[in-house]
Amino acid sequence: MTDSNPVTWLDSEAIENKLSGTIGEDKTHIREVLAKGLEMKGLDYSDVATLMTIQDPELEQELYKAAKEIKDRIYGPRVVLFAPMYISNLCKNECLYCAFRVSNKALKRRFLTMEEIAEETRILVNQGHKRVLMVAGEAYPPKEGFDYVIKAIETIYATKGNKPGADIRRINVNLAPETVENFKRLKDAEIGTYQLFQETYDRKVYAQMHTHGKKADYDWRVSALDRAMEAGIDDLGMGVLFGLSDWRFEVLSLMQHIAHLEDKYGVGCHTISMPRLEPAHGSDVASNPPYIVSDSDLKKIIAILRLAVPYTGMIISTRETPQIRRETIGLGISQISAGSRTNPGGYAAEENEGTFAESQFQLGDHRPLNEVVAELAEMGLIPSFCTACYRLGRTGDQFMEWAKTGEIHHRCGPNALSTFKEYLIDYTSEETQEAGNRAIEKEMSQMEDKDRRVSENLIRHVKAGKRDCYC
Repeated sequence: MTDSNPVTWLDSEAIENKLSGTIGEDKTHIREVLAKGLEMKGLDYSDVATLMTIQDPELEQELYKAAKEIKDRIYGPRVVLFAPMYISNLCKNECLYCAFRVSNKALKRRFLTMEEIAEETRILVNQGHKRVLMVAGEAYPPKEGFDYVIKAIETIYATKGNKPGADIRRINVNLAPETVENFKRLKDAEIGTYQLFQETYDRKVYAQMHTHGKKADYDWRVSALDRAMEAGIDDLGMGVLFGLSDWRFEVLSLMQHIAHLEDKYGVGCHTISMPRLEPAHGSDVASNPPYIVSDSDLKKIIAILRLAVPYTGMIISTRETPQIRRETIGLGISQISAGSRTNPGGYAAEENEGTFAESQFQLGDHRPLNEVVAELAEMGLIPSFCTACYRLGRTGDQFMEWAKTGEIHHRCGPNALSTFKEYLIDYTSEETQEAGNRAIEKEMSQMEDKDRRVSENLIRHVKAGKRDCYC
């Protein structure tokens, strides 16, 4: 699939029929679906529609309890941390909700030089980050084209910080849909996850919101993950921008998309992101979402998806407030960003006052990485900076096979502890170290003997000065 052939697997009519035919709460059936979800074999399309009918506060709490149990059983207390790095806000598309849209003349356009990208990288790694999500507007410098993306990836990987082991070990990318040929170039550049949001699966709303540019081609965008798979990229990140259309329609469409990937390629997505519309410079749509998604709705979406696709990573970004992020970690979120900037060069700015005019959207959580880590540790959670699976080839169907058999737990647990210990030694205050060490000791006391011995060995190497220790 190299062009915008009409996508046939997405059946909007079936979704509308399912939503209109699923009316009212059937408490007995809802509890049957919750019990099915706790078997951790996933839920089907109809099951998800059933859980969407929950309104009763008691059933809502049962949903949240089930989601938390599944999250704890699969991921334990681990929370993976990353930071976005915007390398450009150039764009040729007209997306009414986005500050980067081509008609926004008030936006200061900028793409970073390789030297500036290296500086952004140094700042992030000197804070302790090991993962970045590289983001660009959907246009590239005219003299370089897609080569600019490849050079940027090479620059980030090559840049070192002030301490031993201070480097980016995994680059995920959020970039415009590409041809199979260019996706192969991304694969060869050793990216981790390719992330792409459909924004909305509602064709009518999509056409209203995307009025100009390549992105206006719905089928080209929704078929992008097929082209990525064909190019050998088997770690894919999906998501919708909640607030453009009915969230129930979006979630069922997402389930159809995942089912399509699983049917055709044997593996679905590696992560699902949960962004809600946030104010964007010069956008009335972003400030006044057509479909309000409340905090309660967002929590329900996360909990339902945790039951539906139990082994898929779920991401919530700094779009959301600290309070919402705290609450949703307990419902299924396994990855969060921290200390984010959404404008090119945002990390290198001496202060970030006034940069909203250059940013893609407004942030809800402005806390630096160290503060987020300290809070997670105080909550008894384990901030993880691990990137082992990607470098050991545990991606795609192999990762899912290990996850479903529970084998991955014996790798992720020790690796999370060793990378957290590395962070505590190199980047934190004494107070944060104390909270972090308490969280590590608590987690190790609850581990199986084999996993505890592996963890102790890795941490011993980290204490001795070694870095990037993993199994």
